[in-house]
Amino acid sequence: MKPPAAILFHGLRCLVGAASILATLAVSAGIGTSATSARDVDAFSKANLIYIATVRKDGNQSTAVPVWFITTSDNQVLIETGPSSWKAKRIKRGSPALVWIGTPTGPAFIGKAEIVQDKTLQDQVIEQYPKKYWQARLGFARPSRAKLDSGQIVVIRISPMRDLPGFTSEPGTRAPTLDDQPKQ
Repeated sequence: MKPPAAILFHGLRCLVGAASILATLAVSAGIGTSATSARDVDAFSKANLIYIATVRKDGNQSTAVPVWFITTSDNQVLIETGPSSWKAKRIKRGSPALVWIGTPTGPAFIGKAEIVQDKTLQDQVIEQYPKKYWQARLGFARPSRAKLDSGQIVVIRISPMRDLPGFTSEPGTRAPTLDDQPKQ
């Protein structure tokens, strides 16, 4: 008969193995969770802007535009914008976000983007923008609960899915999709 410690160790190995198999299946089935690389975490800490492009109905990239942003504790990106902006309209219909960190040629990634109604996330934007951006402290483009509740602005969450090494903004050219597999 095996000692109790050996049985426990065997059980933990089986559990870890099962979790690894499930994670592999989830990623291959396209249900993976966000994946923020160490490169992006470092770039976020140094950047004041990100540049965002969305995907047009024809599958091509839009023009990348600079926006203010904050990151959550799990490295998701939060931005605010007007509900009638092209990025909000495209994200509402399911467009991913193509993001360059810091500069239009900075580290790039593709992420799942969605308009969020979660008041906790909205409150993070309301509280953190003035801490990060002096213009917001002065009242310029400062998000508020009143603007969110009245529909003047919306909050968008971007969950990084994978890095796009060497990817550049080329409006009007074919955009990568969330389903594309990275080239080996």
